[in-house]
Amino acid sequence: MAATNGLEKFSHLEDKIYRTIEVTKALRQEKDDLERQLASARNVAGGKQDLAGQIEHLMAEREAIRSKVQGMLDAVAAADTEVLEAIQQ
Repeated sequence: MAATNGLEKFSHLEDKIYRTIEVTKALRQEKDDLERQLASARNVAGGKQDLAGQIEHLMAEREAIRSKVQGMLDAVAAADTEVLEAIQQ
């Protein structure tokens, strides 16, 4: 009778150990998944910062080109005026 009780306790302990192992595996898998998600989120955030920098650079470049084009248009308009005045004289 005592041997049966001892085997039952041992079996119960064995079951607890296996359940603990399974829970540990599940927690490790969950941790790995969360670490991957965190790394992905960090990459997205870094990518957004890179994109914001690129947009800022492109906007500055756009403004510089706009200024140059406006200068060229002003020069063409002034030349047209001079040509019209020369023709009229």
